[in-house]
Amino acid sequence: MNSPKTKTIELLSPAKNLECGIAAINHGADAVYIGGPGFGARKNAGNSLADIEELINYAHLFGVKVYITLNTLLFDHEIDQANKLIHEIYKSGANAVIIQDMGLLETELPPIEIHASTQTDNRNVEKVRFLEDVGFSQVVLARELSIDQIKDIRKSTTVPLEYFIHGALCVCYSGQCYMSASINKRSANRGECAQPCRLKYSLKDKNGVNIYKDKHLLSLKDLNLSSHLEALIDAGIASFKIEGRLKDKDYVANVTAHYRKLLNTIINNRNDVQQASSGSVVTSFEASASKSFNRGFTKYFINGREQDISSIYSPKNIGEELGRVKFVAKNHFIIDCSQKLFNGDGLTYFTKNKELNGVLVNKVEGNKIYPNNMKGITKGTLLYRNHDKSFNDAVIKNTTKRSIAVEINFIEKNNQFELSITDADQLTTSIICDLSPSKANNPDRAKEQKKTQISKLGSTVFHPEQVKIDLNDEWFFQAKELNAARRLLIEKHEARRRDHFMPEKTVFKANDCPFPKSELNFTANIVNEKAQQFYARHGVEKSDWGFEKHSTIKDAELMRTKHCLLYMNNQCLKDHPEARQLLPLTLYNKKDSYNLEFDCKNCEMIVKRAK
Repeated sequence: MNSPKTKTIELLSPAKNLECGIAAINHGADAVYIGGPGFGARKNAGNSLADIEELINYAHLFGVKVYITLNTLLFDHEIDQANKLIHEIYKSGANAVIIQDMGLLETELPPIEIHASTQTDNRNVEKVRFLEDVGFSQVVLARELSIDQIKDIRKSTTVPLEYFIHGALCVCYSGQCYMSASINKRSANRGECAQPCRLKYSLKDKNGVNIYKDKHLLSLKDLNLSSHLEALIDAGIASFKIEGRLKDKDYVANVTAHYRKLLNTIINNRNDVQQASSGSVVTSFEASASKSFNRGFTKYFINGREQDISSIYSPKNIGEELGRVKFVAKNHFIIDCSQKLFNGDGLTYFTKNKELNGVLVNKVEGNKIYPNNMKGITKGTLLYRNHDKSFNDAVIKNTTKRSIAVEINFIEKNNQFELSITDADQLTTSIICDLSPSKANNPDRAKEQKKTQISKLGSTVFHPEQVKIDLNDEWFFQAKELNAARRLLIEKHEARRRDHFMPEKTVFKANDCPFPKSELNFTANIVNEKAQQFYARHGVEKSDWGFEKHSTIKDAELMRTKHCLLYMNNQCLKDHPEARQLLPLTLYNKKDSYNLEFDCKNCEMIVKRAK
């Protein structure tokens, strides 16, 4: 923590609940984001203040930060309640709150860091600079940004930048999707998204000819930027965020451990970066992101536009790619892959009709795999594993431990016995021990006994890297007295660390720095009067209510996305102007129908409700 290295790199992990938060910390997270009792963008991932406080107490032992998500839009009657919750969060010792609704900035806030959620649509220099000038302490960038775009933002701003590196992808710019609200009044900006983007759709041209039939056309693969971490550091990212506040403990543990290992390698090979928290992690299993839930992986737009970012055949867990079937018999097959399979493994594959199917491995004999059924498995079938029995067993039996190296000193001075501890962050705690020494019958054994007793830190977050004893070898102490002294020392040092890592007060001061635009439509997501006041304060002359305040908006943009179905079909209008004869295109299923428009200048596809 006191290294001369200049850039502090934060690994930020999700937590559905207290158990997931502790798993994230134990597996190397530098910060954890978790929902509070309300107003989080994952409505089903709320937590009590008592659990949040317990998580904070544990996190601060390692200098790990805890961010609380209050990133939904708020109606007028909710503003005071949300403000009260922020005050309670501040009292619990949380490091920051993550918000979307600017109306909160027109309330009296406690001195806590305010972070701008990705829901505030942070995709250009002007917006991020504005948020910095307003007073946000950290900004979560849009997932669609490329390395070059991030560099441009970094050159023009100084606010810490946060960026998603792993997990599920929203097909629309975050905070700008109104499909769910349009279909069934379940607003994504209110934490109630019904995920219509994961449904099946068909796509037809102006003549009614289907280009695609019953495919998950808006469903994307999952993000995995494992190979781009160093490039992101150099581009200016300070906080590396893992998506997954609805994921379970094992997912959080595995993916966090995976990225902790990668970031540690970078940190160890450079002299200009350092970890944002304390403690070393020793995992009891070999972390692998591909073994946790995934729809296949994509680098999305980190290198600019690329093919194969979608998962149109299934939005379900596909798993890790294994290899192709090279021989098929009546009740078994042989696969060409380097990985070992086990009884109980779950395998997936796409049938000839591109339907995702799954089988269970009942038996493995040499290179012969005996599944519970052979339906759809043919020579050449590409197999995936979405349940690795051996790996899952190792994770379930997980004994991973995170600990902080310490030096313990036991000395005698001025006829008193002093026990002290100094940790890797150079924090020191000392106590004068209440001991009743006697003369040892065996000085050598007594010396070893003293060292043994004060080194017993197994149930704590500390591990003794060095123990020094500067005492008369003839002193003998009762084991219970040494144990009591050690426990008192550890208790006081834990309190010392928690106090040291309590967040500094960050006072938010309202100002009138100009917003980049003077007029705002419904996509500014203004649903309360205080948000209107905020934008008026910052020079906006005209603003409309957000989607959630309208009964209907004629010809409304329900989604604007970088995912272009024409590009996916190798018919980009820039390269294939003849494809314009197919327009307009209609996206539809049994319940809903949408018109598609194409903003080729910005390489964006627009989805509107069909008239």
